[in-house]
Amino acid sequence: MKIKGFGGIFWRTKDIDSLKKWYKETLGINMEDWNGTVMKPDADNETHFAFFKEESNYFPQDQAVMLNFQVEDIKAWMEHFKKIGVPLLREPEKSEYGTFIWIQDPEGRWIEIWEK
Repeated sequence: MKIKGFGGIFWRTKDIDSLKKWYKETLGINMEDWNGTVMKPDADNETHFAFFKEESNYFPQDQAVMLNFQVEDIKAWMEHFKKIGVPLLREPEKSEYGTFIWIQDPEGRWIEIWEK
């Protein structure tokens, strides 16, 4: 037996319609009538599953889970966010793992954008 990968990400929201609109306009994720979408990863896409210590300041301590989207052309994403008025939460970080930026959805969840 083995785990093939994540089957989904699910969370509660107070305003499904405005969150669906924000994710479409901001990240290009078009939610269907069932309030979700199917994302089929590219062959070079990686999904990481990691734990952070409770006192870590990598993302807000009152946020139990953070989404991370792997993207192409992170500079184009930064320009897109600036154009639509979505501020970056921190300066971009470059490391041996790639480049990372962070934005926040309307309900305050940090979202990490990553280019390998």
